[in-house]
Amino acid sequence: MSHLATEILGSIHTSAFVPSTGRIYSFGLGGNGQLGMGTTSNRKSPFPVKGNWLAYSDTFILIIDGEDYYCVKRIFSGGDQSFSHYVTPQVPDDFRYPNASKQIWTVNEAFIQKLMNCTSSGTGRLPVEIANEIEGMFSSSGCLNGSFLAVSNDDHYRTSARFSGVDMNAARLLFHKLIQPEHPHISQQVAASLEKNLIPKLTGSLPDVEALRLFLTLPECPLMNEAKNYMTLAIPFATAIVNLEKAPLKVLENWWSILEPPLFLRIVELYKDVVVHLLKLYKLGIPASEQRIFASCLHASLKVLEILHRVNERGGQIIQYDRFYIHEIQDLIDIRNDYFNWIQQQAYGMVSDGPVTICTYPFVFDAQAKTTLLQTDAVLQMQMAVDQAHRQNFSSIFLPVFESVNPCLILIVRRENIVGDAMEVLRKTKNVDYKKPLKVIFVGEEAVDAGGVRKEFFLLIMRELLDPKYGMFRYNEDSRLIWFSDKTFEDSDLFHLIGVVCGLAIYNFTIVELHFPLALYKKLLNKKPTLEDLKELMPDVGRSMQHLLDYPEDNVEDTFCLNFTITVENFGATEVKELIPNGADIPVVKQNRQEFVDAYVDYIFNKSVASLYDAFHEGFHKVCGGKVLQLFEPNELQAMVIGNTNYDWKELEKNTQYKGEYWADHQTIKWFWEVFHELSLEKKKQFLLFLTGSDRIPILGMKSLSLIIQPTGGGDEYLPVSHTCFNLLDLPKYTNKEILRSKLIQAIDHCEGFNLV
Repeated sequence: MSHLATEILGSIHTSAFVPSTGRIYSFGLGGNGQLGMGTTSNRKSPFPVKGNWLAYSDTFILIIDGEDYYCVKRIFSGGDQSFSHYVTPQVPDDFRYPNASKQIWTVNEAFIQKLMNCTSSGTGRLPVEIANEIEGMFSSSGCLNGSFLAVSNDDHYRTSARFSGVDMNAARLLFHKLIQPEHPHISQQVAASLEKNLIPKLTGSLPDVEALRLFLTLPECPLMNEAKNYMTLAIPFATAIVNLEKAPLKVLENWWSILEPPLFLRIVELYKDVVVHLLKLYKLGIPASEQRIFASCLHASLKVLEILHRVNERGGQIIQYDRFYIHEIQDLIDIRNDYFNWIQQQAYGMVSDGPVTICTYPFVFDAQAKTTLLQTDAVLQMQMAVDQAHRQNFSSIFLPVFESVNPCLILIVRRENIVGDAMEVLRKTKNVDYKKPLKVIFVGEEAVDAGGVRKEFFLLIMRELLDPKYGMFRYNEDSRLIWFSDKTFEDSDLFHLIGVVCGLAIYNFTIVELHFPLALYKKLLNKKPTLEDLKELMPDVGRSMQHLLDYPEDNVEDTFCLNFTITVENFGATEVKELIPNGADIPVVKQNRQEFVDAYVDYIFNKSVASLYDAFHEGFHKVCGGKVLQLFEPNELQAMVIGNTNYDWKELEKNTQYKGEYWADHQTIKWFWEVFHELSLEKKKQFLLFLTGSDRIPILGMKSLSLIIQPTGGGDEYLPVSHTCFNLLDLPKYTNKEILRSKLIQAIDHCEGFNLV
């Protein structure tokens, strides 16, 4: 019960007056009727005393007896008696309905119908008394807080930090009945009252918990969602939310956390739209004199989204995390510049005084924007590593003997021993050198690595390292996925180096083939794998576990005959492992089956491979760990590492550029695209591999994969030639379509190597 004005404790019963509701409550022994409920029952919890009560605005509470008004001054409890002391106050003008003095003005069906009747006749203009009524109601927080109350079982009398007492569906319905395009005068009057009188009075300090109700209901008003009202309603309302004191804000967060997902989403969408609106204005240009105001508006709107995001995370995701994404961000701001500003603010402590940086609110970034952030961070770190190398070299020239420091990480490898050569170099490499730009040289090949050689290096080395024939990883036939093998002769040092190689691929913006389940990316982001991950890696086992959990009968032990152990193969022999201490002696029954499944999942993904995965994790994070990586969701990190297969071949054709005499309608180009679109999916993927070094597309989508086609001499005798560093295709001017088809297929079937012709 909130904010008791008076509370008198008797020896056997208690009376309490709650000013926010105007009610007197009592509980305890009531054998002589002293609880004031018309019965002689006892009450363990507070219950309202019989009577007609009125909550008057936000100032004081009146009790109505007929046409007379009284204000509660004191209450007393003692023995088997209860007393209330009333006085007759000087009553100012209030917001009661005429001829219905027991009720203050509230937004309800009768009120709305009266407004519709007034505006449907004549000119549609509002009579003065009706306009005054609207103004009075929407200028009073008391009237709005008394509206849309949950009426079943007097639920609104139970208002607390966990329960708002508001019927949100009623709020949405009534607001939409009230605000309609065919009644603009009503909308204008409501908007003016909210803007001038109500919202400016919302402060961080509130008298009681019921005063927070309008913070819950006002976003349901359609006026808040109109762009023309963002600056006058939505943003000032956001400022009021942000300025709430800690205690009332916590209550509001609690109320938000139990909203139905569609209701919660509407508030999120409102302030996403406000942020987009503000960023569009910023892109058009904000006068210097208004930039401080603009920054304040943007900060308040993003801060509300931040609070909502915090509520969503604590509440076990009321809505999906990606519903907070603002996909227009990349088009509206320079993410790289925003990131640099954010880094400076972090370094020099200018967070409060500097410009608003969107990186402060990373939950609004979608996967593509996060990838841009990660790439920006990598470029920055690479440049710092290069600068440090140059400084070392410059300072060393004054020494008699010095060894120059290469500003790049150089890998010189032989194709026939790519793993051994790479591992030898990486073992000797210092951690700081991992941050340098990577250059790869294949022994005996003359190509200069401008990106393409590096792509093929990662393709070949990962194919070799992850091959199940080495026993480092176990391959599942059903899922076609691999996982760390708990039976391997390789030491953890090699797994550490594999982690380094994977990190280098991401750090150098190269897609790699990693046939791991999503569980790997969860673990890299310090999130726990679940039964769903087991279903992905080991479909048969995962289905069996789900069947165990779904089994409806009580005879789980007799039906499944399981205990807390797992049977694994160990070089042809079977071995029983306990999932928990003394697991062999603990049968799986209905009451502990969830614990068994959790232990099974934990064994597969964690315990059985702990030392190997830990080495991999350490190597990976040495290269590309950090704050930016932690912004990713597991599926987003997976898509960034291995690319995706959302192929849009028409988009590829649309984005292709041409050089020399080639252009979109050149006959050779028209033949090329006709042939390409006739290829099978596998051949098209082979073409991508031939031209770009990967058969998958970047997380940024096909639109980010810009190909270039240029003419070359030689005619029908020559094959197309790819320059993977630049996604460039040398395409001879063939004499007919069939020759082009034959030469193109021949070229993509033999696409490894970098010998210059």
